[in-house]
This record gives sequence, C-alpha cells and structure tokens, in this order.
Amino acid sequence: MDASGVARGAHERFVTSSRVAPGVRDLVADSWRRSATSGVFADGSRPPPLSRGRAELAEYRRAHPLASVLPLFRELLGSGAADDGHVFAVGDADGTLLWVEGDPAALGRAERMHFVEGAVWSEAQAGTNAPGTALQLAHAVQIVTGEHYSSSVHAWSCAAAPVRDPGTGRVIGVVDLSGGATIATPPALAAVRAAALAAEAELARALPAPTALTGPDGRPLDLPQACAVRLSALARDGAVLEFGGQAHRLSPRHSEIVVALALENRGVHGDRLAVDLSEREIPASTLRAEMTRLRAVLGPALLGSRPYALLRPVRTDFGEVAALLAAGRVAEALARYPGPLLPRSEAPVVVEQRRSLEQQLRGAVLGVGDIRMLRGWVETAWGADDPGAWLALAHRLPGGSAQRAAAAARARALDPALALPPQVGRHAAVLQRARS
Repeated sequence: MDASGVARGAHERFVTSSRVAPGVRDLVADSWRRSATSGVFADGSRPPPLSRGRAELAEYRRAHPLASVLPLFRELLGSGAADDGHVFAVGDADGTLLWVEGDPAALGRAERMHFVEGAVWSEAQAGTNAPGTALQLAHAVQIVTGEHYSSSVHAWSCAAAPVRDPGTGRVIGVVDLSGGATIATPPALAAVRAAALAAEAELARALPAPTALTGPDGRPLDLPQACAVRLSALARDGAVLEFGGQAHRLSPRHSEIVVALALENRGVHGDRLAVDLSEREIPASTLRAEMTRLRAVLGPALLGSRPYALLRPVRTDFGEVAALLAAGRVAEALARYPGPLLPRSEAPVVVEQRRSLEQQLRGAVLGVGDIRMLRGWVETAWGADDPGAWLALAHRLPGGSAQRAAAAARARALDPALALPPQVGRHAAVLQRARS
C-alpha cells in the first residue's frame, strides 16, 4: 500500500474508533482531534460554508491588506499553478478564501469540494487542511491526501503559510498551494514560505514613516515626554523595558503581558488578553489584579486600560529583527538575534511570535546560503541541532575539505534521511527580489 493509502487507512481508523494509528504525524493527529471536537463531518457531506455574498466579498477584498500583494503572489505562485495543474489561494486570518486561481481543470475540481472564493476553510469549519491548520498553528504546514480530515479532500495535497503584518506581527492571512503529487513535496512548502516572506517584505516597504508625537495643543512634545519605549525580550526570561531614562526589569508574567501589548499596538480588551496569555481560562479578577501590579511598576503614563495598551510608541528587539528580515537584510537580522523570544514562556501569543521569528530567520539564512551566516546559525544553541542548516553548510564548503565532511557528518547524525532541499535557490531569489 502506498503512502496515500496508508494515510486514508489511518484516517478511517480514527473516524471509526478515535484511535490514532502509528505513523500519523503529531501535527495531523492533534488537528484531527480538534476537527472532531469542532463537529466537522469527516465524510465530507457538509462542505465549508460561504461567509459572504459576491458583492460583499468583492468589497471586503478591495480593503484587505493582502490585496496590495496579490500581484506578487501571482508572480511567484500563479504561473506555476497554471502550468503544473494546481491552484493557489489567498485567505484572510479567519480562513475565508479571498482569491483562488490557477489551472482551469484544477479549479473545477476544487469547486466541487467548495474550495472557492468566499468559502471558510478554517480548521473549525473544514477540518484538517493546510490553510486552516497553518492559521491554527501560526506556521507553515503541509497536508497530504488522507491526512485531510474530510474525505472529500483526500485526492488533494496542499501547503500553506501564514502572512503577518510587519508592523504588528499579527497574522493577517494565509497563502496556499493545492493540487496533486507535486504539492506533496518540500519545494511546494518552501514556495509558500518564500511567498509569505516576500509579501511581508512588500508590506513592510509600504509602512508609513513614524510621525512626531504631539500634545493636546497640537504642538510637538519635548523629547523626554515623547521618547519611545524600548522593549528587550529576546534571549531573556524577564524582559527589560526602558522608558524615561529608567530600565524596568519585569517578572516573567509581566514580560508576557508587555510583549502581548507591544504586538497589539492599538490596545486589547481583557478577554482577548487572557486568551493571548494562557490556554487555560484566566479569571477576570486575576487579570485585573495582575494589570494593577504592572501599572504600579510602569506608571499610569505608560500603561493604559479600557482597553489595555502601552501609551507610548514601542520599539522591540524582536520587531527590529523581523523588520530587517522583511527588508532582506539577513546578516544584520542574524547579528541582532541573541536568542528566542522569552524562551521559557508558554503564553500562546509569545509562542506564536517566537516560532514565527525563528522560522523566518532560519529560512532566510538557508535561503541566502552564505557560509558565514550558516556557520553562525549552527554555532548557536538553537541552531546546533538543525540538520538542514548543517547540510546547507556542507554543500557550500569546499569539496574534499575536512570542514565539509564534518558538517555533512553532523547533518547525517541528526537526520540520516535528509537531502539538500532543491528550493534553496528559489528562496534566495525571492529574498534578492525583496532587497531590490
């Protein structure tokens, strides 16, 4: 039995017994459980719903931030979709498909399973699928044939990556490739990752320049009043917040709160902040007490309420690294990255941002393929066990050298089955385009 048949057999076993067969990826098994809990029909008899009518969808698409990078997605993914018999799709943060384009025959097959513009392909509505699961986990995923929760999608494979707002770090949408066997390969996953990275770079270039702060009378504030907040949270369990000439060393919980507020720069209400901070329910009274303690540390001039917000512009070390990556300045980004964001935190908003930044940095380093950057990556605590980086380094060192042999041996020791990803050159080309 081929891999597709094995996956379908494992799917049938789960649907009939709720038992996960050996060999099913943890990512897929967890998604199946969420899909079952959400009430998704595993037999495909209830297709994903349409969220908007044609006119409403057209208006919504025109105003969506990803509309500005649709030409870039068409350039990177559209021509290949038309030539190779698959489709590419762009969705919003809720999983609603905004654009679905590609090979006409593949589009017809996609329409029969309701993979169409306006349909909601979130995991809660459509079950395990690449765009929905990528949004659920906030990182790129690949789902092949029988790994889909709905049996109506078992003839398809798909790869998708979330797209983030470079100004806030929040996920604003997803880009997806769906089709046959060619999508069940590493280059397809690399292609959507590279497309998402290129889109974020394009969006970053369109960000407005910061403006001077003004007082109630409209006149510019003095520098001591208007100075921005500086938040350092990389490679620290307790963040450091610098403001008004003072450095506040925060507790781990206060660090999580301030990071969440820095990411949500327009303010956030208590119920949303509670979800950002813990997968378990946080009583409102507990959160209010924690915010009162934090306000005592920071002062009312910096921490506001209703909604909770930082009341001054915030510069973050993790935001600076992301901005450098978006601009294609990979070497500078690597030099400014001392380690993961709040490495011991389990707050969902921190975990999401930490994974995203590390994945973007790793992908950029491998994409550029510079020996010094690759060596710098594998010499860090977080890159030392990265077999892909070791193999990429081995392929760029001089043939026959002892260093090349050592790097290749390290890669094989970490993952004996690993092969050099053929998409590295393509990713490098995308980064070069982002720099130009």
